[in-house]
Amino acid sequence: MSLKEIELLHNFRSSKKWINSTKDFQRVTGVSDSLLSAISPYFKFPKWVSQSQKQIKSKLQKQSKLDLNLATSEQLQKVYGVGPKLSERIIRYREKFKGGFADIVELKGVYGLSQEVIENISKTFKIDRPRPIQRVNLNTASQEDFVKIPFIDYELAYNIVEMRTLKEVYSSIKELTKLKDFPVEKLDIISLYLYIN
Repeated sequence: MSLKEIELLHNFRSSKKWINSTKDFQRVTGVSDSLLSAISPYFKFPKWVSQSQKQIKSKLQKQSKLDLNLATSEQLQKVYGVGPKLSERIIRYREKFKGGFADIVELKGVYGLSQEVIENISKTFKIDRPRPIQRVNLNTASQEDFVKIPFIDYELAYNIVEMRTLKEVYSSIKELTKLKDFPVEKLDIISLYLYIN
């Protein structure tokens, strides 16, 4: 470091200010990029500095996400993998429920959305006010209760109750996947409506 760069650093420190990153160091001293890359491995900053910067970045990312329940077709189309048809399908699916989506996993119910595209959507959108869901106990609900759950028809509801009668109780919601013709790929959505005591 040159004498001028060292003097700039001392003046900065004498004003009771702290350097908390390599960028701060370069801004204060004006050292070249090559010198900075040579000496920066020897820098030590407190853990709270890097942790707080990560927390701030994470918080900003969460705040910058849009509400999926208020998203327009144009906003959805800005997501990689979502075109006009998919954006319309997402909105139509959302409008089937009073109050919109309850959880981002409900995107699995939209025809044509791959897991990769759902992940892309979840990077841009969140659900601020999820629609309330009336959950039912898997071990006490009736066939009529099960039929009200998306992706469960009368035959599947009958099989759920029949299996419960044979087993006496379900110990896990995942046990439903053993039933014939159970839509395994929709388990995350169905699970939103169920609980076990």
